[in-house]
Amino acid sequence: MHRVGFLVNPIAGMGGRVGLKGTDGVVDEALNRGATPVAPSKAQEMLTALRARPQANEIEWVTSSGSMGEDCLRAAGVAGVVAHRSASPTTAKDTENACREFLARGVEIVVFVGGDGTARDIASVIGTKLPILGVPSGVKMHSAVFGLHPASVAAILADFVDGNTATVEAEVLDLDEDRYRQGEWVVRLFATAHTLHEPTLIQTGKMMFEELPDQDARDGIAEHLIEEMDESPVTLYLLGPGGTLRHVKERLGIGGTLLGVDAVLGKHIVASDLDEGGILRLLDAHSAAKLVLSPIGAQGFLLGRGNLEVSPEVVRRIGLKNVIVVATPDKLRHTPALRVDTGDPALDREFAEKEYLFVVQGYRETRVQPIQP
Repeated sequence: MHRVGFLVNPIAGMGGRVGLKGTDGVVDEALNRGATPVAPSKAQEMLTALRARPQANEIEWVTSSGSMGEDCLRAAGVAGVVAHRSASPTTAKDTENACREFLARGVEIVVFVGGDGTARDIASVIGTKLPILGVPSGVKMHSAVFGLHPASVAAILADFVDGNTATVEAEVLDLDEDRYRQGEWVVRLFATAHTLHEPTLIQTGKMMFEELPDQDARDGIAEHLIEEMDESPVTLYLLGPGGTLRHVKERLGIGGTLLGVDAVLGKHIVASDLDEGGILRLLDAHSAAKLVLSPIGAQGFLLGRGNLEVSPEVVRRIGLKNVIVVATPDKLRHTPALRVDTGDPALDREFAEKEYLFVVQGYRETRVQPIQP
């Protein structure tokens, strides 16, 4: 039997769809805006995928009480040993104390459900003593300790039980959420942890191409989009986060946000820093809409990392054919494939079945880029 520590951050990801860019310190505001828990469903998805594998019978789970792990295991029909009693509401201290109990109980790996903040808290106690492996459920997931999606974590864990994985060092990164909400993109290295080496199933750390501008390419992308807007004056354009689309907005002279979703109609901004509800209301009012996204450098994620307000319902309302992907050639050279993690497996499959997406990388210049599950 392999003893696995299992930890769930019950508030992870709640701030995403309601436009808060994170949940640390703003849980009450997220709830007031109508946020609902995300982490439990991500945990269930991973545990369900794992139960379909024979290796699941060789795992002894060690967890924290209630919403920090026990409830998710019970809902999945999995037995677990409760080694730590969490408070209500839960805090970072609960995460840290649970990890201390995991070490005392001799776990071989810590599997957690959360985002970069959760990874930071775990790494502060675990360090490099044990590997850690994250089920992506936060708003921010730049660290290189996360699986690509819950099912990939199940596959990695099964390989770990079989002894078919190696342990490698990985960076634990996080954003300053207060500065993030003010429009500043400040990523810091907080720790080095150990994780499992599965190149096709573990995401890489974010590469900061925003700090390495390719001016001519960005100008070309901006001209391409502006010309399209001229040709479609009644189409609503939803511009996602990132430096490339900020440059488009600067060329339009409309302001907007670096880190959120802005709506543009007739080359004029009609709404800024939208949450899911705001986007859906605009789509009710405009029959023609397009969504413009730029992938995270190296990771390749178009959806599911840092733009949770672009929910599965939003994407379905707009339609996959109306999703425009933009990226500079330099970013694409370091991004071998595009990915999505919408939280809707059927929608993820629809993207994957396309096999390739066209990416605008300059004025009337596109490149075919593979998209992978």
